[in-house]
Amino acid sequence: MATIRVNGRQWEVSSPPDTPLLYVLMNELELKGPRFGCGLAQCGSCSVLIDGVESRSCVTPLRAVGAKAVTTLEGLAPDNAVAAAMVEEQALQCGYCYNGMIIKATELLAKNKKPSVAQIKTAMNGHLCRCGTYPRIVRAIQRAAGVLA
Repeated sequence: MATIRVNGRQWEVSSPPDTPLLYVLMNELELKGPRFGCGLAQCGSCSVLIDGVESRSCVTPLRAVGAKAVTTLEGLAPDNAVAAAMVEEQALQCGYCYNGMIIKATELLAKNKKPSVAQIKTAMNGHLCRCGTYPRIVRAIQRAAGVLA
C-alpha cells in the first residue's frame, strides 16, 4: 500500500511502486481527466501537475510521486480561466488533447502571467492536438492570461 496526495486528498493505493501514475489515477481513483494517448510521454494527454510542474503520468512511476501533491484536471478550480477560455475560443474539438492543454496552460500562467505568443508556443510544444486547433488554443491561453491579469 502507498499513500499519495491527489487533488488535495490523501489516498491509499494498492498498485506496485513501478505502476505508471496514469493507471493509478484512472483505475484506482477513477479519475477521467488524465487520458492514455501514446504511452510514451509524447502527446501530453496524460499530463498532471506534480507540485505545480506538468508531468506525463504515463511514464511517471507511482514511487516517484512520494509525498508530492498531484493535481489532475478534476483538481483545478471549477472556475479555471484556461478551461473557460478554451470553451469561449472553441479551441478543443475531439477532446483528445483537452486534459494536457489545460494542465500545461495552467502551469504556464502560474509562472508567467502575460506570456507572449512565442512563449505560449514554446510551452505548449509537445502537446498534440489531433484536430489541429493550435491557433485557437494560443488565443484561448492569451484570453485566460487577460482574465487572470
